[in-house]
This record gives sequence, structure tokens and C-alpha cells, in this order.
Amino acid sequence: MAFGYVIAQINVTDPQAYAGYIKLVLPTIQHFGGEFIVRGGKSTFYEGVPAGERTVVIKFPSYDAAETWYHSDEYAKAKSIRMSASTSVQTIVEGV
Repeated sequence: MAFGYVIAQINVTDPQAYAGYIKLVLPTIQHFGGEFIVRGGKSTFYEGVPAGERTVVIKFPSYDAAETWYHSDEYAKAKSIRMSASTSVQTIVEGV
């Protein structure tokens, strides 16, 4: 079975509020069997302008698990904080 990945490119606009998101998000990811693969860190961009300066990759057991997490009640509060404290592009892809 293929894994599901959430790939996020994020620009944090309110670091203080975004800290609240960071405190809430990990338990929601773990609840759906997910784990961080990439969580910020050093990066170099080539061939275009990225949608965000911070890149995050979260691995889930399946594409459906990633979709379920993203739309879940468990993630709703954290997502609301993230959306108010940043701009981003969130992509869910199926992969190996």
C-alpha cells in the first residue's frame, strides 16, 4: 500500500500565534498514524519561487489517512491557528 504525504510550504506571519499551532499539531498527526519527515530546517530552492519559506513533510500510512487527518475535528483547532498565523500551500500526495 502507498503512503500519503502532506507537503506544506509555509510563510509564518505571526510567530507568537504559530507557536500555539506547533504545540497542538503533533498529537493530531500521531492520532492518525502520521510522523514528521521534514519539519523546517535548512533548504535551498531552485527553478522558481516556492510558495513558502518553511517546508514540512508529514508521512501517513495511506493517502486516505492523510486526507482524513487534514479534514478531521482533531486537527481543526490547530489548522485554524495555522491559517491565522501563516500563509501556505498544503498538498496531499500518494507515494512510496
